[in-house]
Amino acid sequence: MPGIDLNVGALPFWDMVFRLTIATMLGGLVGLERERRERAAGLRTHALVSLASAVMMVVSTYGFPSMIDGVQVGLDPSRLAAQVVSGIGFLGAGVIIFREKTVRGLTTAATVWAVAGVGLAAGGGLFTLAAVATGFMLLVQAGLKPVEQRFFARSAGQHRVVLDVVHGVDQLDDIMRALANSAVRLRSLRFDQSPGSGSDVVKLTLMSEDQGAILEFITRLRTSETVRRISYQGNSSSGQDREGRNDQLVDDDDTEP
Repeated sequence: MPGIDLNVGALPFWDMVFRLTIATMLGGLVGLERERRERAAGLRTHALVSLASAVMMVVSTYGFPSMIDGVQVGLDPSRLAAQVVSGIGFLGAGVIIFREKTVRGLTTAATVWAVAGVGLAAGGGLFTLAAVATGFMLLVQAGLKPVEQRFFARSAGQHRVVLDVVHGVDQLDDIMRALANSAVRLRSLRFDQSPGSGSDVVKLTLMSEDQGAILEFITRLRTSETVRRISYQGNSSSGQDREGRNDQLVDDDDTEP
């Protein structure tokens, strides 16, 4: 009985194992950061994407020795790698969520796509490139987030308040009075009339780094007889609407307005 050749073409067995191990470890390292933030694609997803990409790169480079032995055949290993880059987009699309004019999951989808590149590099034996790319990915994810929040904040300090107000009265007077007496800044206001229901909906987008100022503004609104219900969404720890329900608080580094 002939022995089983564990090598992959010209690639020795332990070299293959080393490449797959490096790809899995680097992908898992990036996934740890996503797992810590409780994203849809975490440790296992990133590790598997990197591992699968490395496997495809190894197969593309070393997997067809019998086809070229003694034959003038030109083999392009980059063709299969190119299909990985485009095909991984379907997995990235699965972690992107669109809800109520808000897109979430873009950063996680980008890391899944980038991890595929790390796996391809490790599978191709470019270990330095794979390691440096992983380091830059971690730097972008963890190191640039405070900078983004400080100078280009889209959601930091942004709060959304939705009001159900009595139809047919001067609803905005009490709202503007509460704003004038508070430290919050009005970014946008949307007014939706619903005459048949007896109430209208006012959607406010407020800017403030002080959670206490937002709560003070909501407290002022609760004294208004024209406001029937208050729903609050923000990026802080907790809060309650007028009926005592827990607020859904938004804090997602994958959010794009």
